[in-house]
Amino acid sequence: MKPIFGRGPSLQIRLVLAVIASVALIVGDSRYHAFSEAKLYLYSLVSPLQYLADGPRLLLDSASDRLMTRHALQAKASRLERELFLLQDDLLRLRHLEQENERLRHLLGSPVRYDARRMVAEIMAVDTDPFSHQVVIDKGSIHGVFEGQPVLNEQGVIGQIIAVGKTTSRVLLLTDSSHGIPVRVERNGLRAIASGSGQLDTLVLHNITRNTDIKEGDVLLSSGLAGRFSEGYPVGVVSHVGYEEGLPFADIRVRPFAALDRVRYLLLLWPQPRLADDSETAIAEPDDEVAP
Repeated sequence: MKPIFGRGPSLQIRLVLAVIASVALIVGDSRYHAFSEAKLYLYSLVSPLQYLADGPRLLLDSASDRLMTRHALQAKASRLERELFLLQDDLLRLRHLEQENERLRHLLGSPVRYDARRMVAEIMAVDTDPFSHQVVIDKGSIHGVFEGQPVLNEQGVIGQIIAVGKTTSRVLLLTDSSHGIPVRVERNGLRAIASGSGQLDTLVLHNITRNTDIKEGDVLLSSGLAGRFSEGYPVGVVSHVGYEEGLPFADIRVRPFAALDRVRYLLLLWPQPRLADDSETAIAEPDDEVAP
């Protein structure tokens, strides 16, 4: 009986024919670009499947890269911000040190008072009482913080420590109505006391007579007389000078340099204690070189 379907070429012959056809197609495509348009259509048809298959890997890689990049940028930004904070603190003292250097060449018994140690702290909480200007920072007694310690930022004086815990401390801002700081006018050396007014953007100078040489735009620096704040740190600028008939004293208001309502990082200072024999040593050895 004759089979319905005839027997075709053997498998070996089919393999040889397939290889020859494949080689011909490869040569024709590589040398004559015979299938360029066909490949373009095939790629277009297959590309959605490729993107779909590669999607999970791309998603995971992208998420991993973004996560690593964000952490790296945050760490770098935090480090640079702290370094800038310390450098700006040094710049705050530059103007005063330049003036003081000239006087030190003649007055060897009055050396500049340097701050031996500094530490950056971050605000954790703000007092909600509108009549009390206080903030809580993330440094305490285990970090060496002490009551009365001066607190600054990159713009100027902020206030001082009034309460210390193990890991946190409370800062009294210089605009609090119970706070006062000795200051001097940079232009003429006039000394006064800048007191808090209860408003975050205003200090007041009390007991300044009408004929006192002070005017709007004068810069106020810490005088260092009370021994708590070192001399030369910026406090504020005189924003208003007014006189009222019948009153013996002028109405003088000062705008603090530090934006107290937008403060995040603070700088804690540890003043270096002055040795009792500093002045004696300076007078006894007048030939010693005094570094600025």
